[in-house]
Amino acid sequence: MPKLIIGVMGAGEKATALDIKNAYELGKLIADRGWVLLTGGRKAGVMDAASKGAKASDGLTIGILPGKDTTDISEAVDLAIITDLGNARNNINVLTAKVVIACGMGAGTASEVALAIKNGKKVILLTEDISSKEFFTNLSPENVLIANNARDAIALVRQIVAQSN
Repeated sequence: MPKLIIGVMGAGEKATALDIKNAYELGKLIADRGWVLLTGGRKAGVMDAASKGAKASDGLTIGILPGKDTTDISEAVDLAIITDLGNARNNINVLTAKVVIACGMGAGTASEVALAIKNGKKVILLTEDISSKEFFTNLSPENVLIANNARDAIALVRQIVAQSN
């Protein structure tokens, strides 16, 4: 049986301190359950923090990189997927993950949430951005769930996985 891949998406350079804290905890909690963490792979913001959190719990990490080499890769990425697709890699992120957790919000993260919704994937929003929560839950109330913290997000992942088996 393949390992469960959970995507954590979020801002790079514009990630807030809370986004980084939440991402680190998400990575750690994902690894604690034996799941595989998937991020955008860069050494920035949510991607880097989630990968470092997973590595702190000896987890396996995948980074889907936007460029044609490993320049700017997080040192906490185990498996680097080189795409040379720029932001188009967001579709790979979304389609590869069983569940997408959006940690914080920005334009790139919004595109990943939209792609997940379009592909019928479950998305968990872990953000303080009220307008994003309202927009995405109105867009797809059946696929968008809201978490108040990393532990809530993981509990929601567990429910989603249990319902899909």
